[in-house]
Amino acid sequence: MKLYFFPGACPLASHIALEWIGKPYETQQVSRDEIKQPPYLAMNPIGAVPVLTDGDFTLTQSAAILEYLAELNPQSALIPDNPRDRAEMRRWLGICNADIHRTFGNIFGAQGLVTDEKAQAELIANASAKIVALFEVVDKQLDGKDWVTGSRSIVDPYLYTLMRWAKAKEIKISHLKNLHAFYERMEADPGVQAALKAQGIA
Repeated sequence: MKLYFFPGACPLASHIALEWIGKPYETQQVSRDEIKQPPYLAMNPIGAVPVLTDGDFTLTQSAAILEYLAELNPQSALIPDNPRDRAEMRRWLGICNADIHRTFGNIFGAQGLVTDEKAQAELIANASAKIVALFEVVDKQLDGKDWVTGSRSIVDPYLYTLMRWAKAKEIKISHLKNLHAFYERMEADPGVQAALKAQGIA
């Protein structure tokens, strides 16, 4: 099993999950030029990370990879074993993937979305405000909890990765105390630290 990644990008969530699972795996760092070349495009025609290969099976998209890893390794207890709890987990995974991550795309890709510098600044400011509002929702969910859904799941490394992006982009979420406590717990986690060290971003 091999995970293709950019350091600090969304594959970090899957990297952490692999550490939590505790089974052998490989990683391969790729460049932004490499993901646009035919060999990589044969694995992921979108030309993006992550890609996970498992024998003759190739999978893309962080949410799909995280669920695959969790379902392949039920002993890791990273995905609930009853329908309602699984649905709740998928709800928060969806918020991370389809709402927060997608909104970050407006910040990372502002220059490719609009050409005018003033419009770029406005797009980034509006996206940042929306991200804060979304994190406020997650902060309320974390009240009284160590993990987003109450027990450790594949949602947690995804949220942690998104919080790293918020810090890198200086998005103001320091007032969200439950999120801050969650981030500190994740930072102290041995599996998280192993993944960060492996990606050279510890």
